[in-house]
Amino acid sequence: MRILITGAAGMVGRKLIARLAKDGALGGRKIAALDLHDIVPPQAPVLEGVGITPHTGDLAAPGATANLVALRPDVIFHLAGVVSGEAEANFDLGYRVNLDGTRALFDAIRLAGFAPRVVFTSSIAVFGAPFPDVIPDEFHPTPLTSYGTQKLIGEALLADYTRRGFFDGIGIRLPTICVRPGKPNKAASGFFSGIIREPLSGHEAILPVPRSVVHTHASPRSAVNFLIHAAQIDGAPVGPRRNLTMPGVAVSVGEQIEALERVAGAKAVKLIREEPDETIWGIVKGWPTRFEARRSKELGFAAETSFDEIIRVHIEDELGGNIRS
Repeated sequence: MRILITGAAGMVGRKLIARLAKDGALGGRKIAALDLHDIVPPQAPVLEGVGITPHTGDLAAPGATANLVALRPDVIFHLAGVVSGEAEANFDLGYRVNLDGTRALFDAIRLAGFAPRVVFTSSIAVFGAPFPDVIPDEFHPTPLTSYGTQKLIGEALLADYTRRGFFDGIGIRLPTICVRPGKPNKAASGFFSGIIREPLSGHEAILPVPRSVVHTHASPRSAVNFLIHAAQIDGAPVGPRRNLTMPGVAVSVGEQIEALERVAGAKAVKLIREEPDETIWGIVKGWPTRFEARRSKELGFAAETSFDEIIRVHIEDELGGNIRS
């Protein structure tokens, strides 16, 4: 089996690579080759018996996707994208990467004349306010950000190219991935991780929105599980509605902080400093809160059931089981 991962140098991409390297197989088939693409050089693990090839460049550049698809991967994980805050701040860049790059990849597959499984990472940003208390699967997507708009167009392309038989696509609408390891990025949602990650490491964190904000989260571990399951799932039960809202844990920021105190103590909570940011608040207040995610659960997708569990996953996976606050 040959697998292509775009956005391979990103956090989720790196964790997906590590999982594939550990498993050595996908859907019961041995992995023979991994092609890793990103705008910066992705880290390539050394795996005996597996051909690993890093590819660096702009996915939207002429010929870039054709070269990748010419390798005829059996599964393509399309993770590449500009994050929400950056897509909102840089209109041209967001559309070039999130839309033009996606369309170029999908069209390259069509022109190559084979039909791989394509797993596309979308986002709950495809939904826009006003919202019901719990958002059902049938809720109409009306994004209120450029990022959400770009992802929604990608979803429509994925469904149409699948309908036409150009590939077999599954789109997964990720909740906010929390707790993200490493340094903060330009995602407007970054503070959700920051108010947990930084105090657990003994550093101050900034909270730019009210504690009443409610949002849905899943851990990086769950994100990788979503991707692996989407790559293996039978497409027939999914039907023509190829884009699925993933499950997650819906909590307020205040409840996140309460979970942090339960897991790490009051000392960690004291490292959170509230500093309102109108730009971030302007983006976040239009985001969805709670999801039914009935279809994805019925199809076997699963996430954590409490925010305490999400924090413990971070401590286990990133801190070696130790809290440094």
